[in-house]
Amino acid sequence: MTEQLKENELILGPRIPKELWEKEKKRFLVPSIIMLLAAFILFVSIFFPYWKLTLFAPQYPGGLEATMYVNRLAGDIQEIDGLNHYIGMKPMGEAAVLERTLSVIMIVGLVLLILGTVFVHSPFALFLCIPAIFYPLFFLGDLYFWMRTFGMNLDSNAPLSNAIEPFVPPILGESKIAQFSTVATWEIGLYMSIAASILIVIGLYYHRKAYKPLLVSSGSN
Repeated sequence: MTEQLKENELILGPRIPKELWEKEKKRFLVPSIIMLLAAFILFVSIFFPYWKLTLFAPQYPGGLEATMYVNRLAGDIQEIDGLNHYIGMKPMGEAAVLERTLSVIMIVGLVLLILGTVFVHSPFALFLCIPAIFYPLFFLGDLYFWMRTFGMNLDSNAPLSNAIEPFVPPILGESKIAQFSTVATWEIGLYMSIAASILIVIGLYYHRKAYKPLLVSSGSN
């Protein structure tokens, strides 16, 4: 039983003595509050768009918009797919099917890992947070992968295949392909996930500041 308690303490870290909690409650509440806020922001980002592509064409001077949420596409998808057909690009809905299917479950899992740091008072808290910290980079990396895959593998039988060289559509900013021009923008959902990552890093700083003295004290005992 004693060995099991030691193993649990190695992962969960030392408990906060009641006297110390009453004396320095703010010290231990700050990292927990920051982590709770980060988890909340990341979860809520599910309901907001992460990325938007606006396509301008001669027949659509007002532009067509494709908005990407973590689990779905919205906007003028059919119209954009119709235009992309002329240059030999696959329909947008065929990209990242697995990622969109698993995205909500994955984000909920990340949220639970972040919440776990409230109960873990050891350096193990860092390992719980690493996936959430790098989640925005994963999203952008995956987006770039699919944009590159679709842009570099155009259908040679498309009507404008001879006029278009393979290309990589940007994940941010403007580009021009034949008579089409596009503007890619990051949306509020992505910025929320980035904000959550920043809060997690700040929370880990205060987490270490709060619990490292307990670890040192526990080790000396």
